[in-house]
Amino acid sequence: MKYPSLVMAQFCTTPIKVTIHDEGLNEDGGPLIAFENDTLLCNYQDTAKCILDGDGKKIQLSGIALFCGDIAPELPTLSGGTAVVFGVERRIFQGNKARNPDGTVNYTELRLI
Repeated sequence: MKYPSLVMAQFCTTPIKVTIHDEGLNEDGGPLIAFENDTLLCNYQDTAKCILDGDGKKIQLSGIALFCGDIAPELPTLSGGTAVVFGVERRIFQGNKARNPDGTVNYTELRLI
């Protein structure tokens, strides 16, 4: 059975560079790179949130990048890394592979801060 795509490719027009880090460190003490691609297109949505701290309020910018299908089929989960969108590097704090009932990946979602 063919499942409908919930994130359609024609709406993924924002260029983004994604780097997913693996557990552990390389020989230089930096993070291990499990996946890196700078030719991806996504549907990107910006959000902003006010956080109250001791000095008043702080604005935290975040965003969601949605991709049609599985951007990293060799990785079972996406956790940690960076994404560069509109020239700004953001940290990936959550990744989600939304699956169809048959186990295939319908779309990939990265939450950025």
